[in-house]
Amino acid sequence: MAPPPSMAAAHDRDDPSLRLRRADGGSSAVHGEANPQEQPQRQHEMPCYRASAPAHRRVKESPLSSDAIFRQSHAGLLNLCIVVLIAVNSRLIIENLMKYGLLIRAGFWFSARSLGDWPLLMCCLTLPIFPLAALMTEKWAQRKLIRDHVSILLHIIITTTVLIYPVVVILKCESAVLSGFVLMFIASITWLKLVSFAHTNYDIRILSQSIEKGATHGSSIDEENIKGPTINSVVYFMLAPTLCYQPSYPRTAFIRKGWVTRQLIKCVVFTGLMGFIIEQYINPIVQNSKHPLNGNFLDAIERVLKLSVPTLYVWLCMFYSFFHLWLNILAELLRFGDREFYKDWWNAKTVEEYWRMWNMPVHKWIVRHIYFPCIRNGLSKGCAILIAFLVSAVFHELCIAVPCHIFKLWAFSGIMFQIPLLFLTKYLQDKFKNTMVGNMIFWFFFSIVGQPMCVLLYYHDVMNRQAQTNG
Repeated sequence: MAPPPSMAAAHDRDDPSLRLRRADGGSSAVHGEANPQEQPQRQHEMPCYRASAPAHRRVKESPLSSDAIFRQSHAGLLNLCIVVLIAVNSRLIIENLMKYGLLIRAGFWFSARSLGDWPLLMCCLTLPIFPLAALMTEKWAQRKLIRDHVSILLHIIITTTVLIYPVVVILKCESAVLSGFVLMFIASITWLKLVSFAHTNYDIRILSQSIEKGATHGSSIDEENIKGPTINSVVYFMLAPTLCYQPSYPRTAFIRKGWVTRQLIKCVVFTGLMGFIIEQYINPIVQNSKHPLNGNFLDAIERVLKLSVPTLYVWLCMFYSFFHLWLNILAELLRFGDREFYKDWWNAKTVEEYWRMWNMPVHKWIVRHIYFPCIRNGLSKGCAILIAFLVSAVFHELCIAVPCHIFKLWAFSGIMFQIPLLFLTKYLQDKFKNTMVGNMIFWFFFSIVGQPMCVLLYYHDVMNRQAQTNG
């Protein structure tokens, strides 16, 4: 019985003698098996690889060359890196536990002093007064009970007070550093939101007056975004994961409760991992170090390099927990639609690209309320960028120096040092046309040098201050 066509074809494919005879160009005719009608079809199905066939047909780049490296997937190399990281860090974890034991202490995070920071807690609970004051100012200006210059003056007083008030409370109280940082972080966010609220509503009033006078550009403006503020819009804005005020936002249809639960579990896990790395790795390293500016230079380099890996892990955990998990949780609960809280900053070719992509809420606020207002007022692009970095440096210094009660401008200098790096990475990118040069410089100065050095500087300054206070 003849086999079915499918079985015959399978046998035909698996028979090496048949493949050889086809490659010889029809030698099967000697054996009386040639079929003039079937042979062209079989040759089409099974291509001939003759010795004279060219093996090199077109110009090709090596997969890892600079011109081709970004045109293909590197999932296998990423998996290799993950496996190596797991292996290396597993060894480090075992070595650390054998050397120090388990160093987790609840008192490090929740000491009796931190739970007793009532002045800081009361200051935080009274911060909502300032958005209400800003709303009342806008209501008066909208009803023309006060002039524009008076409303601007009131907003300046409100936004200035919302920063000075927490600073005074923290400096007057010997509070825990973590409690002071949380308060300054919340106060800084409130300041940024109130500035956006005042600036946006001032612009809305100008647009509304232009439309009333018959300005031609009034037809291109969305009426939903030129409404006056209400108590609901202000409350939503102060809770929403954005720093830029507008009367209405894109909203999602419903809340995914199961999704929120999963993200909350992830947030708890990564926050706990961050705390574990700080206590188990960073604390022993900094405690066994000297002040980087007073000790031996080689010792300082060794401590910085040893500290670079755990501080990088902590920073990545912080970024993932806050920017991806927490902001998305908050957006889901508020049905906030625009969830572009970051871009692929890890691929940044220059320092400028990094600062534009890693923190989108702050970037949008700077572009909206600093950069373009400076350009409209006749300042150059370089001057506008300098002012933006200056504002960022001031707030970094406030959020770190005030809780530590130390004003040596380490954080301020670190941010302002980004400006020469910005020009350096841009120059190298334009000169060599290599997307890796600026990216590697960014990672080196940001992760290997910058963060560990700041940790050592602030730790030793805080310890020296506490020793002088206790002495």
